Amino acid sequence: MNKIVKIALIAVGLIGAVLWFMLPDSEMPPAEAAQSGAMNAMFWITYLLLAGAVIFSLGFALKNMFSNPQGLKKTLFAIGGFALVAIISYVLSSGTDVDPQYMEMSDESTVKKIGMGLYIFFILAAVAIVLMVVPSLKKLVGK
Repeated sequence: MNKIVKIALIAVGLIGAVLWFMLPDSEMPPAEAAQSGAMNAMFWITYLLLAGAVIFSLGFALKNMFSNPQGLKKTLFAIGGFALVAIISYVLSSGTDVDPQYMEMSDESTVKKIGMGLYIFFILAAVAIVLMVVPSLKKLVGK
């Protein structure tokens, strides 16, 4: 299996190298260059490699998660915690905190979702900082 993967990776690398040299010149207009066959082939290779990576990583993660009951329990707690943070963030975001001139480009629902994403980031960043600082402070105080 390992030899097959190595051969496949070498083949993809060689195809990518050939396609690299077939890319359009820099003088070509971007709209026309984006429609070139080499560019489209490189995008397809990227999509296939990304899909393979996602499928294999999810497969191994799910296999390991379901083979260990404690791991499954921790994963469910983490998913539940993230869902709780997402719900709190959605409730906190107003959807009207954008300058009216920019509201022409999007609706209130989109602004609310963006605000929710920002609140999720801020909450998770604060949790990460607390989880890094508290053990350090405990070590300092404990000595």
